[in-house]
Amino acid sequence: MSDAAFYGPSSTLTIDLDAIAQNWLLLKKKLQNGADCAAVVKADSYGLGAEAVSRTLFLQGCRHFFVAQYAEGLKVQAALATVAKSFPHSPVSGAPVVVDAPVIYVLEGPCGAPPTEFIQSGLVPVLNSPADIAVWRAAAEGVGRKLPCLLHIDTGMNRLGLNGTEVAALAADKETWAALDVRYAMSHLACADEAAHPKNAEQLDLFRALSATLGRPLRLSFANSSGIFLGPDYHFDLARPGCAIYGISPLGGSSNPMQGTARFEGRILQSRTIDRAGSLGYGAGYAVTPGQKCVTVSIGYADGYLRSLTGRGKVYIGGQACDVIGRVSMDSIIVATDHLTCQPVAGDWAEIIGPHQTVDDVAAQAGTIGYEIFTGLGIRTPRLYIGGAA
Repeated sequence: MSDAAFYGPSSTLTIDLDAIAQNWLLLKKKLQNGADCAAVVKADSYGLGAEAVSRTLFLQGCRHFFVAQYAEGLKVQAALATVAKSFPHSPVSGAPVVVDAPVIYVLEGPCGAPPTEFIQSGLVPVLNSPADIAVWRAAAEGVGRKLPCLLHIDTGMNRLGLNGTEVAALAADKETWAALDVRYAMSHLACADEAAHPKNAEQLDLFRALSATLGRPLRLSFANSSGIFLGPDYHFDLARPGCAIYGISPLGGSSNPMQGTARFEGRILQSRTIDRAGSLGYGAGYAVTPGQKCVTVSIGYADGYLRSLTGRGKVYIGGQACDVIGRVSMDSIIVATDHLTCQPVAGDWAEIIGPHQTVDDVAAQAGTIGYEIFTGLGIRTPRLYIGGAA
């Protein structure tokens, strides 16, 4: 068959909001001791679209949302403001049914906007350092009332959070406590995807000890996606899953209990039969001989298909695995098709992520993790939402 013109996008990312909802509900169901389940929607919900994901999860009952940055929080807040319109109205009064308002927490703390703006937004900062605490205390004194916040305690990541000395100093500072409405004290697990790693129990013990040092009754938040699967000792009052909501496996080396949520596809731009010995792709590093068949697919590193997938990646055409040959280019890859009974033509689709290979499969081929694959998917690929509350 010969190539022909095609119309429409050259790549698509189809996101299944119902699968995302089911993943969140599965995680929520696993929680014990009355723990609530938040949703981490930072980095545009790991590249899948924070507005649509947040709306979908809010309708499923999620009321706690975590972002990294202030600007991300404003986008999620605006998206959730539209959800109230979808709730039913009272058959008696005609008024909307009252539901608990969502709370959006900013992991980077009270930065990204002046304190007065931050307060007006209603976003809740995570206080990661004595400097953050000082800023938020001053802001509280400026408005004459306690201000909500989360308190981050470092238990071994050495990335963000108060160390033991700083926790003890805060515990003794009555004036600062009087200015803060600490909703949760939180920490973050470093090795939760390795269930047997001794660091997990070490961090758990330290989190209990340091939170007790504060000498006040506090609600606690500790478990990420993988931490939920470590058992009820890690659940406390609020879990903060992220990757597992989007279908990335929270269990290193074990079967993934989560549903796939995205299908990433690229169009075939051209098919060819090699007519003479030579090479293909940049660097002329892949030798070809007459009669070899291959196709060029409209996905490259500008779309998030990492250059490290050169010579290692696979795509699926017509449900069959095909090797990526030659170097990954900015806008395209070349794929071997000799083994296909029916040769594809321009306009046909090649599956990059989908039912035949998961985001974790692609990550393994690239020598990275699913997080990097999803968050790196290029913005020029149209997002198509199915199910849920797009």
